Amino acid sequence: MSTLVTYSLNAGVATLTLDDGKANVMSPAMLAELNAALDQVEKDNAALLLTGRKGMFSGGFDLKMLAVGGVAAYDMLMTGFRTAERLLAFPAPVVVACNGHALAMGVFLVASADYVIAAEGPYKIGANEVAIGLSMPKTVTEICRSRLVPAHFNRALIQSEIYTPADAIAAGFVDRVVPEADLARESQAVAARLAKLNRHAYAATKHRVRDPALKAVRAGLETDEKQLRLFMPAQR
Repeated sequence: MSTLVTYSLNAGVATLTLDDGKANVMSPAMLAELNAALDQVEKDNAALLLTGRKGMFSGGFDLKMLAVGGVAAYDMLMTGFRTAERLLAFPAPVVVACNGHALAMGVFLVASADYVIAAEGPYKIGANEVAIGLSMPKTVTEICRSRLVPAHFNRALIQSEIYTPADAIAAGFVDRVVPEADLARESQAVAARLAKLNRHAYAATKHRVRDPALKAVRAGLETDEKQLRLFMPAQR
C-alpha cells in the first residue's frame, strides 16, 4: 500500500501527491512509489497533476544516502534522473502544482513538466548543487536548458541562484503564480483543460517539439551513468 505517494483519479486527471511528512526527499522508496504511480497514470490514460504537501514540493535527493555513497546512492541518483526524463517525455499532459520549496532534484522534476503553477509564499525554487559542493549532472543540465531562459540558465545552474515563486516565472521554472488558497483549484483547471486535448496529437507534438532536448537528456543519462560509476565504485 502506498505511503509516500497518493493517487487519485477524477475526470481524466490523475493527481499524485508526494508526502513523506518532511522534505519530500527523492529517496529510493519515494522514487519507486512515484514511478509505480506514473505506470498507473499511463494505464488510466489520464493527464498528470503532480504536487507535494503544503509548503514543500521536494527538497531533492536523500542527502544522507548520498553522503554514504556506493550502490544505493548510485541507484538513487540514476533512478531520479530517469524519472525526470520520463516526465519530460510523458505521453500525457504533465502539470505541476508547486506548493512550496522545490530544490535540487525537486526543481528538476518541476522543470520536466509541461505547465507549472506555483503557490505564492516565502518558498525557494532552484538548483543549489554548486552551493553545496556538487557538480551539476549532465542529465538535469539538459532538462534545465530546455526550460530556462538562457541568462537564467547560467545563473541558476552555475551560480546556484535561488528564486522566489514570482521570480521563477522570469527564469522559466514556473508559468504562473497564484495565491496558495487557489493553487489546487487553478492547477486542476489547467490539467482538466489539457486532458481534453487530442491525446495522440498532444503526445506526437510534444515528442516532436522536445526531440532535440530528449536526445540531449538521454545522452546525458549515458554520461552520468559512466561518471557516477567512477565516483561511486562498489561491488554489485
